[in-house]
Amino acid sequence: MDINLLTVPIMYGCDRNGAQYGPKKLREKNVVKTIENQNHKVYDFGSLFIPEISESEKYADHDHIKYLKSITNINNNLAHLVYNSLNSENFPFIIGGDHALGLGSISGASKYFENLAVIWVDAHGDINTEETSPSGNSHGMPLAAALGVGNPLLTNVYFDGPKVKPENVYIIGARDLDEGEIKLAKDLDLNLYTMDKINKIGLDAVMNEVINSIKSTNIDGVHLSFDIDALDKSLVPGTGTPVEGGFSLEETKKILKDLLSTNFVKSMDFVELNPLLDENDTTADLCIDLINWTFKYLNNFLLKNA
Repeated sequence: MDINLLTVPIMYGCDRNGAQYGPKKLREKNVVKTIENQNHKVYDFGSLFIPEISESEKYADHDHIKYLKSITNINNNLAHLVYNSLNSENFPFIIGGDHALGLGSISGASKYFENLAVIWVDAHGDINTEETSPSGNSHGMPLAAALGVGNPLLTNVYFDGPKVKPENVYIIGARDLDEGEIKLAKDLDLNLYTMDKINKIGLDAVMNEVINSIKSTNIDGVHLSFDIDALDKSLVPGTGTPVEGGFSLEETKKILKDLLSTNFVKSMDFVELNPLLDENDTTADLCIDLINWTFKYLNNFLLKNA
């Protein structure tokens, strides 16, 4: 399979130094070779341009959302790269950087597919808005914006309006949700699988439910957005917002295997490695292991027109 590797060294969404170095660290760990070793052809498009902005200017565009216009521009550019990658019948694999980039990935995929689904594997829902976010960090807003909820600059990235229908959103592994996110998930009736629910009914049941739900609809493409903080905090010291009670490495690999073996995942994010917080490259090495596992099970990928 042909893989388009796109890296987005951004930290403006999390407002914490270090996330921008995640892609560089994974390159040093031979991420390209890791993917190629699973019998894929990698087209490395390098790093998306990220403008340098002084911390003193973080509220220049909005009194609560940090770095708003820069986040918007970066996501517009990423969306176009993802869209063109899919048009070329390649698989866009986006490495961050923080999760604010998820809006651009989804937007590009949404323009290509007629009925996109999004699977969001994350300790957080990332469905905050300027009104509900305690921090003003936009890495907690991309999925809400993709649903058409939030600041117009974000909801109208790449093209105006929602990028994904609420019934086509599946959040897996959430365990640190703000009150506003809980309300929005309920109001929109999102498919929300918190860790409490997963622990109650079992991971096997959750994965079967998600996969069967997607297969039973007319969804023609799935974007998988994977945040490494979905794993338990003991496993990922090198990420900005780790949360206890998360997935084990074995559970994470099961999620990836189950989803990627279906052939309906057409694009993917891999985000939130912060090398400055890591301990002896523990998290970076785990990321390489998970990327190797990801592309082991992506061998049967088919685009809608293939």
